[in-house]
Amino acid sequence: MLAFVIAHLLVALGLPAITRRSTRAAFLIAAVPPAAALGWVLSQAPAVLDGQVSTETVAWAPLIGLEFSFRLDALALLMTILVAGIGALVLLYSDYYFAAGSGAARRSAPLLLAFAGAMLGLVLADDLITLYVFWELTTICSFLLVGQAGVSRGSRRSALQALMITTLGGLVMLLGFVVLGESAGTYRISELMANPPGGAPVAVAAVLILVGAFTKSAQIPFHNWLPAAMVAPTPISAYLHAASMVKAGVFLVARLAPVFLGVAVWWVPAVVFGLVTMLLGGWRALHEYDLKKLLAYGTVSQLGFLMVLLGTGTYTAAVAGAAMLLAHGLFKATLFLVVGIVDHEAGTRDLRELSGLGRRMPWLAGIALLGVASMAGLPPMLGFLGKEAAFSAFLEGDRTDLLIDVVLVGGSMLTVAYSLRVLWGVFATKPGVAPTEASRPALLGFAAAALPSLAGVVLGIGYPVADELATAYAAVFGTHDYHLDLWHGWTVPLLLSAFAVAGGVVLHLARTHVTGFREELPHPLDAQRGYERIMALLERVAVGVTGRLQVGSLPTYLGIILLTVLAVPGTALALRASAPENLRAYDELLQLPLAVAVVVAAIAVARSRRRLTAVLMVGVVGYGIGGLFIVDGGPDLALAQFLVETLTLVAFVLVLRRLPVRFAQGDGARALRWPKMVIAAAAGMFIAAAAVVFSSARQAPPQATARYVVDAPQGTGATNIVNAIIVDFRAFDTVGEISVLAVAATGVASLVLAARHERRKRSSRRAETRTTVLSGTQEEVRE
Repeated sequence: MLAFVIAHLLVALGLPAITRRSTRAAFLIAAVPPAAALGWVLSQAPAVLDGQVSTETVAWAPLIGLEFSFRLDALALLMTILVAGIGALVLLYSDYYFAAGSGAARRSAPLLLAFAGAMLGLVLADDLITLYVFWELTTICSFLLVGQAGVSRGSRRSALQALMITTLGGLVMLLGFVVLGESAGTYRISELMANPPGGAPVAVAAVLILVGAFTKSAQIPFHNWLPAAMVAPTPISAYLHAASMVKAGVFLVARLAPVFLGVAVWWVPAVVFGLVTMLLGGWRALHEYDLKKLLAYGTVSQLGFLMVLLGTGTYTAAVAGAAMLLAHGLFKATLFLVVGIVDHEAGTRDLRELSGLGRRMPWLAGIALLGVASMAGLPPMLGFLGKEAAFSAFLEGDRTDLLIDVVLVGGSMLTVAYSLRVLWGVFATKPGVAPTEASRPALLGFAAAALPSLAGVVLGIGYPVADELATAYAAVFGTHDYHLDLWHGWTVPLLLSAFAVAGGVVLHLARTHVTGFREELPHPLDAQRGYERIMALLERVAVGVTGRLQVGSLPTYLGIILLTVLAVPGTALALRASAPENLRAYDELLQLPLAVAVVVAAIAVARSRRRLTAVLMVGVVGYGIGGLFIVDGGPDLALAQFLVETLTLVAFVLVLRRLPVRFAQGDGARALRWPKMVIAAAAGMFIAAAAVVFSSARQAPPQATARYVVDAPQGTGATNIVNAIIVDFRAFDTVGEISVLAVAATGVASLVLAARHERRKRSSRRAETRTTVLSGTQEEVRE
């Protein structure tokens, strides 16, 4: 499994070199890794559906327990079919869609393949940290794909919006992963599913993880980034919506639903936000004229539907969710690729400008009809099986479940209505609109769009295959006798399906009146306007904070750093630390006068009014510390200290020649002197106290000391451990000290040479001036 993920990423790294020669070859080569992954996962399908699970673990930081863990189970199998299968089709379709050698083609080929590899790693991950790594890789890839070259302002803004919303949600989700993993004692997802933890931390983790899922899968109120991302080329939009990024959130909910089974703060928000998203997305899709935006809002609506089904945590809802997950990937890929063909051949995707394409492209209209039928939930499509199962999932519960079913029926009406809007908008002959001129699409683009739609028909008619996939995932919620079927008899779910279709047809026929009614409604809330206002507020706050903190003053920066140190670790040290036992005031008598000299010199620095005096007092502090090194038995440290202090004094003296003799003595400088002294003194006391506490924190000799005692005679030929360490390791430290001295000496030499060069330039300019003046005087005399 890891090999397939690495193959995707390695081939993606090598594709830029190929795209310079042939973008067509690049897309064909890029389609090979996803196709190979699809073939492998299909070969593993019989064993996985029989209950066998393939696992793979590679430790990449074993000392801290970090590893790449992968697991192929029923849910991963289903998602891999979508990720790899649709990924290969989209890459082949891209060869038709993009102009050969264009900049978009050169960028998209490697990024789409890397995107597919990141999604493959995400759906196969069996470790929360592994999942998060690939989660953020998909965010980065989507940012680059949506933004493209960043030439247009719209693409930059949309890419940044997607990055901001999904990244912030991902950080919140990471915190939830940490809370969940630490409370359960494991980050392995399979172990969490086998032994779900409980308690308040799990409830907190559930809420945090849902935030990440909502942002990634465009749930209310984070949905606005998805329609804005339609500035990307159509193949990218197709992969983004059908199989990759937007599916990550609902996949995460499906993956962790067994872990949070029965946790109210998990399933209640998933159901409530999912229902609202389904209704709002469907309502917005009814009124869009750009076909890609119409499909985008339809995706938002369908993601809300999936969130309800996969977040509920019941067997029948899980069967419906798995079926709809697969169906949505197939019909949404078909419809986006069809819209891409229309845009490519007709030059527009505005449904107000399209007319009569059904007669010019009958085969393409037939493919689109299959996709629309599956999206609307018409038999014998796979979408019908999933929608009927969804209605069945909430018929056996209480009033809450019945209310959920009512809302699902209302959302399904909207789905049928905007499905008909897509079909009518693209292929119908509209009165008053001139027939659209369009050429026939190439076979490659047509075939890529046709395969997912045909798969939706095959899986609908061959429902036992879809049922086996769906029930294999749903088995984690227990056993039940519900199965996907084209005919369950004259049942209530069938009646609800018929009612949803009839209501959707009525909505479509009354589209003019519905749009007029929408125009009259107030619009107090708008997610895009809210996002823009929040970003503007953040920008104003950032400018204000930066203007007050980044004032160009080194003492101010240092003061902020020291205050932060005092506020955070200083408070913890004051509240938790205790004085060590047998604490002595000093070890050697010589330490006292040296310490007094250092303290007096430090006070003198703060009181100095002349720059040279302050520099000399700083030198006294440094030499005093070097003396303490000698008393404490570190002559090598003392030597390095003396050399550095000497070079520093020389450098300061050279610099001070360019500065005023005295410090600024304004009222502001005098007023700030005492606060600076207080902060500096407090920071110094904190460092001293921390050094004392930390140096006495060890309660037992470390194991490394025992190993040194055993290994020193044989390994280094020394019986003194300190000597062995110095001989073996302190040479590196000495090299570092020499490097510091070399840098300091280079700096001093540069200052000296620069000063000489400046003097020579001034002397040369003065000589030239005198020569010019003399020449002018001589000319005047001659005249």
